[in-house]
Amino acid sequence: MIDKVLALDLDARTLKTANTVPEESPIFEGHFPGHPLLPGVLLFEIMAQSCGMLLLRLHNYDRMAFLASVDKGKLRTFVTPGQVIVVDARLEHDGSGYGRLKAEGRVDGKLVCNADITLKTMPFPAPELRGYLLSTAERIGMPMGEAAAPASSGNLSHV
Repeated sequence: MIDKVLALDLDARTLKTANTVPEESPIFEGHFPGHPLLPGVLLFEIMAQSCGMLLLRLHNYDRMAFLASVDKGKLRTFVTPGQVIVVDARLEHDGSGYGRLKAEGRVDGKLVCNADITLKTMPFPAPELRGYLLSTAERIGMPMGEAAAPASSGNLSHV
């Protein structure tokens, strides 16, 4: 659901992404007729995908990230068709096969959702999945030129 990577900082272990809510989608047929709103579960999914892309990038796409939990999730206001959700994801801890991250989603600078996201990392279950995620990373503009290990100088990349 990520349209574009806006910024990546490997030293700070952060990723900023953008996702435009489509003007028309089957999800709005029942959510809600005459008053379309992006379902809250999709706001959590957008945050989880941003966290997953950050963790995948930090691991140089050597391991897959699977959603394990969403904690302290808050939906603060409605998100409607055409709005752009900017997600800031930050890795808090990575170890023992799990990554713990924090994510915040904003529309026009206003906080609309936030959560603590836990992702399980493990080897890719199929090589095709790694290839798909690498092509997705390229499509959304994920900077890939720098090593994932933190460098001594800042390595902020903007797309």
